[in-house]
Amino acid sequence: GFEDLWLLWVLAPLYALWVALWVLLPRWRRHRGRTAAIRFPTLAQARQIRTPWTLWLRRAVRALRLVAVAVLMTAMARPQTGRELTQVSSEGIDIVLVMDTSGSMQALDLDNDRPIQRRRNRLEVVKDVVREFVEGRPHDMVGLVVFGEEAFTQCPLTLDHPVLVDLLGDIEIGIAGDRTAIGSGLGTAVKRLQKSKAKSKVVVLLTDGRNNAGTLAPATAAELAKSQNVKVYTIGAGTRGRAPFLVDSMFGSRVVYQDVEIDDDGLRSIAETTGGSYYRAEDREALRHIYGEIDRLERTEITTKSYVEYKDRYPWFVMAGLGLLLVEVTLLGSRLRGLP
Repeated sequence: GFEDLWLLWVLAPLYALWVALWVLLPRWRRHRGRTAAIRFPTLAQARQIRTPWTLWLRRAVRALRLVAVAVLMTAMARPQTGRELTQVSSEGIDIVLVMDTSGSMQALDLDNDRPIQRRRNRLEVVKDVVREFVEGRPHDMVGLVVFGEEAFTQCPLTLDHPVLVDLLGDIEIGIAGDRTAIGSGLGTAVKRLQKSKAKSKVVVLLTDGRNNAGTLAPATAAELAKSQNVKVYTIGAGTRGRAPFLVDSMFGSRVVYQDVEIDDDGLRSIAETTGGSYYRAEDREALRHIYGEIDRLERTEITTKSYVEYKDRYPWFVMAGLGLLLVEVTLLGSRLRGLP
């Protein structure tokens, strides 16, 4: 780039005019008969004289002045090379996503805008929404805990979100048992955040039932989260009333309806104990809205600093231009000099 690019826009037309005069003025002088001349007795003698090579070389040497001036003009505009460095710093948020994989996640009520035979179960819908949530937070450490009858860490806190998304895709219903240990799932997530030094520590816990397994009570897990300054957002995923399930029978697949039993009060108590919020998602769009709301509430503060390093290259152009002028002067001072 150029530091003073505007100077080239000013000088370029003047340079073009000078070049035009340099080329056209000698021709105009010859046309007007003002050039020097030597008389010959006959035209035959004049035709026998060939243009010496030194004349052609002298013209080429004088043309060096055009190049030299162009190079010096470029130097005046201060050419520069450089690179731009960007440093991103963030006051990160560590987030652990806790997902229920118990047998009741087979319900087909979150995809209720589709025909029953084409609906996905609760877990598949949740996985899609969680994937979008993770991809929207590139600067945060995110981990994944799954629970059913037991709880375990599917992915520890990481910035390598593609790996987390791959592990999210591997989750299946029943992977941790068919029952629901909400307290164990929350306790495992809090343990993952225990050594975190992030400014904010968050758990997003999703379930479709009530605690009926595990040795850690949900209320105790909530108090443990509060003691570690972990904020918990809880989500109850499922319609109100009865939800459809697809089951196999001797006559093929058929749809049966079962009561949805989500512990709204217990999940709300967990959230309020830790300073979070409770949400109820009755369909896919509501679930997407809830994760979007949590994403908006828990935003990472990102500071971007840009540094630009430039090096001036005009000294090279100055030396090149002066060198060309020196060559011209030296050569025109030899056999190539013209008549006065």
